[in-house]
Amino acid sequence: MSTLDLKTATAVGGSSVPIRVALVGNPNSGKTAMFNALTGSRQKVANYAGVTVERKEGRLTAPSGRTISILDLPGTYSLRARSPDEVVTRDAVLGGLAGETPPDVVVCVADATNLRLVLRLALELKAIGRPCVLALNMIDIAERQGLEIDTERLSHELAMPVVSTVATRKRGVGALIDTIERQAALTAHADAWCEPSATEIRALHRQAEAIINTSVRPPKRPDTWSGRLDDFLLHPVAGILILLAVLFLMFQAVFTGAQPVMDLITAGFDTLSAAIGNALPDGLLRSLICDGIIAGVGSILVFLPQIMILFLFIIILEDVGYMARAAFLLDKIMGGAGLHGRAFIPLLSSFACAIPGIMATRVIDNRRDRLTTILVAPLMTCSARIPVYTLIISAFIPNRHVWGGLSLQGLVFFGLYALGLVSALTVAWVVRKVFWCGLAEPFLMEMPAYKFPDPLNVARSVLQRGQIFLQRAGTIILSMMILIWFLSTVPGKPVGASGPAIDYSFAGMIGHAMQPILAPIGFSWQMSVALIPGMAAREVAVGALGTVYAVSAGNGDGSALGAVLAHHWSLASALAFLAWYVFAPQCASTLGVVKRETNSWRWPIIMFAYMTALAYVAAFAAFHIALALGVG
Repeated sequence: MSTLDLKTATAVGGSSVPIRVALVGNPNSGKTAMFNALTGSRQKVANYAGVTVERKEGRLTAPSGRTISILDLPGTYSLRARSPDEVVTRDAVLGGLAGETPPDVVVCVADATNLRLVLRLALELKAIGRPCVLALNMIDIAERQGLEIDTERLSHELAMPVVSTVATRKRGVGALIDTIERQAALTAHADAWCEPSATEIRALHRQAEAIINTSVRPPKRPDTWSGRLDDFLLHPVAGILILLAVLFLMFQAVFTGAQPVMDLITAGFDTLSAAIGNALPDGLLRSLICDGIIAGVGSILVFLPQIMILFLFIIILEDVGYMARAAFLLDKIMGGAGLHGRAFIPLLSSFACAIPGIMATRVIDNRRDRLTTILVAPLMTCSARIPVYTLIISAFIPNRHVWGGLSLQGLVFFGLYALGLVSALTVAWVVRKVFWCGLAEPFLMEMPAYKFPDPLNVARSVLQRGQIFLQRAGTIILSMMILIWFLSTVPGKPVGASGPAIDYSFAGMIGHAMQPILAPIGFSWQMSVALIPGMAAREVAVGALGTVYAVSAGNGDGSALGAVLAHHWSLASALAFLAWYVFAPQCASTLGVVKRETNSWRWPIIMFAYMTALAYVAAFAAFHIALALGVG
């Protein structure tokens, strides 16, 4: 039970106290577009205290001169919260968040083409007792579909004002602001709130259905365009083929379209490192700045273009309405592996980086389903593995064509991706069937209407995602890179000693200590050393190998390192190294995000332990099978 802090809002006109407004609505209702239409660029993104859920707040000045503070809350279907996002929305509306005051007005943003679930939510919000407004968004799409909505009757049935809006065109926004100001002058009128039971939820749903029957008239000539499109896109065979084609185009764009920008970023950091290296005398300070700080920041920023391109596709597909349909298509496949249908989005995001993929699991209501997805998301082949895969494949796999012109190197590369995906589904099945026995919850959802995305909203969302990625991942990896630099540099090479300096560093000592444990999987001590910086970020292992074998990394060409590896490693060891990195224990930043998302060290420890065991078993199998086949 959560007790409301009741107060009377200050009357409109002349007050300097901002009106606090909370935007609440179902996912895909256009709530974020409404937030952008109201606040424009006057918004900031942070985190709620003690949780990882994003907090988006902006301000606007009403024509009356009154300041209105707008809080964009995560999407929810009910105040009977189950997921972390829904808990934050419920607590924010009730005024139960630490350091947060309750809103003066609650605006329930509704998709005018799909009112059933949102009207139930509106009835729940009304029961809280705070002044409410229903923003009937996307009214233009409803009109095109032939829906006739009696807004006056709807307002009467809900006992709250109803305003028709088109957020992407700012249509009706002025009327909404005026209504908010009028509602802010009202007094909240409830003593307490109790979470509705399942029986009460069903009763509210029946009430919402009755309101729709009296207030909404279906089109005389139903819009069959959306239906025909769904018949095609949701077809069990054609729909899957279309989805695979969309994913193929997405990954082609991620891995080819981002390359020019990635090259520019790499060249920029190389130039900066060279300039600082020439300006500073040889010593620890120059090594710290060039090899630690610049290399650490560069290792993050170089993959930012791929992350943003992937988010661009995901946001566009969500805005168009296709992402929900993709999750619906894959529900049976995911369910067969013990995963929820909504796990599709986090796993898709994990192809760029496990960090945004893990963050995306907040859309999954059930805690066990969410934890299962978090545990398997890092098994998807993230972009940080690509430098390792490319180096080893180019050094050990012949560049020839097989099976009528297919590249052998390309087939091996694809096989590593497929192995990661299959292993993720297998681990999910084991977790759900062995450790968390029981049936998965049914995947219920209503398909959002098809609509054209607003370019400004898409651009703003992509930029915000990029900023959040840098803030959350960059700081962790930067600190880890400085630590790895310290371990690889200190105590330093003794005077007159031969061999690379890393032999005498703490990292070298650790590598020699680890070598007996890793010898059964074909790893030399040099390969063991490369695993240490790989814990900060997988791609850093390539640079570590270059340091170990005293190969200059400044020529921008990995062929020299590949030739050295081909000379020092056997094919069996190289295949074991590839198998290790398919299941490689997580980089520190991912483990840190898992800690924040689960609010416990238990799950990152479990993740690290099981992935280490899988990596060891897979490398052992690859090494000894290769030896048995005589290819070692």
